Amino acid sequence: MIATLRSLFLVGVMTAASAAGAEATRSILSFDDLQGWADDDHGAALSVFLNTCGDLKDPDWRALCAVAETYDTDAAKAFFELFFRPVLVEDGEEALFTGYFEPELDGARRRTDRFKYPIYKMPPEARDGPWLSRREILTGDVMQGRGLEIAWVDDPVELFFLQIQGSGRVRLPDGGALRVGYGGANGHPYRSIGVELVRRGVLGAHEVSAQMIRAWVRKNPESGAELLFHNPSYVFFREVSRVAPELGPLGAMNRSITTMRSIAADPTYTPLGAPVWVEKDGKNPMRRLMIAQDTGAAIKGAQRADIFFGTGDEAGQAAGRLKDPGRMVVLLPIQRAYALLPDEF
Repeated sequence: MIATLRSLFLVGVMTAASAAGAEATRSILSFDDLQGWADDDHGAALSVFLNTCGDLKDPDWRALCAVAETYDTDAAKAFFELFFRPVLVEDGEEALFTGYFEPELDGARRRTDRFKYPIYKMPPEARDGPWLSRREILTGDVMQGRGLEIAWVDDPVELFFLQIQGSGRVRLPDGGALRVGYGGANGHPYRSIGVELVRRGVLGAHEVSAQMIRAWVRKNPESGAELLFHNPSYVFFREVSRVAPELGPLGAMNRSITTMRSIAADPTYTPLGAPVWVEKDGKNPMRRLMIAQDTGAAIKGAQRADIFFGTGDEAGQAAGRLKDPGRMVVLLPIQRAYALLPDEF
């Protein structure tokens, strides 16, 4: 999953209520209650919905998917309004939107003087539970001579953030590229280096961002390398060869996700594959129908979503700046929507 660890360094530790899955309330809204609904490109949302709806197993979703395939994009708005109802799910926590992206790193298939930081596959013994820490993996010789390297990159800081994102692309010297996806972890809990910098008084809570962390680690190479060891969690990868280069990385549904139309959400409250109306406030307000096609360790709660910004540095900069309030409303099949409400409804 691309969303395995991202945003943890921004959001920090989730509340006990969120972690436990607080009791949620659900209210059915009308489409008139959705700010900006009439102005969106519903055809674009329908196309993304069709990417994963065929994988939904419940009968009501499968029936909707079959109907969706008969609709042209010009009629997408009518499709959503006819077969869905907007459901506002709340768990007492404020809404929070963050962003994520697919990083691109420079690397090679073989080690060179420039490309000397390995992207590892998971060793078999790491699958049986908590294994070695990040420090032990990177400073010992346990990984040496075993052919576990997928590729080598030129920047240990970018490699660290590749692990936070859980997926990425490596640009090769010959102009080609390879894509890697999440392949497992060493079983240690994630510890946020952003939170640690705030604890040390290096950064204020309002200053924490991926860009600020990168800059500090590079400016302070020795203490920066030690800071990265503060997080004992280590992510392994697998090469993903079946996804075309022009498509997005695989999400939790094992399908490519789409820039600015796919989100990661908490499946406790939002079914994977469901359309979600996003009303993001903040500096650049957004009103858009997206599809919940991913999950993440930091994405917990009824009003919590991570918006996929695409691939590369520009997408990463935009995603790293996003930390906004707002509201998200899930669209559910009519019968399912009403079945979730108390008996008096």
